[in-house]
Amino acid sequence: MSSGLWGYEGAQGYAAGTDLTGFRVEATDGHIGKVDKHTEDVDTAHVVVDTGPWIFGREVLLPAGTITRIDVTEKTVWVDRTKDEIKNSPEFDKDRHTGDREYHERLEGYYGGSGTAL
Repeated sequence: MSSGLWGYEGAQGYAAGTDLTGFRVEATDGHIGKVDKHTEDVDTAHVVVDTGPWIFGREVLLPAGTITRIDVTEKTVWVDRTKDEIKNSPEFDKDRHTGDREYHERLEGYYGGSGTAL
């Protein structure tokens, strides 16, 4: 797997063990929702974002490598993707988001090709 995409190494302000649940999520061009779930698992670290009414309550999975900054005081996470990139991302699959290599490869293909975090 592409460890840079599935790890928090590039996220300014990240501290292992921080509970990101409920944090606001900001794309490069505005607010997209809040963190519903997250994991720090090696090579599969990610956040699941509840987009609320923005894209009709859809949840999206963002690999941890898309996160550029975390502010614990402001309870906000910034990602290096636009709202459209996130809106057009592969559908979140709650049954396959952990441990399914094929699903993660599909996400790698999408997110790895659309930004700077590789």
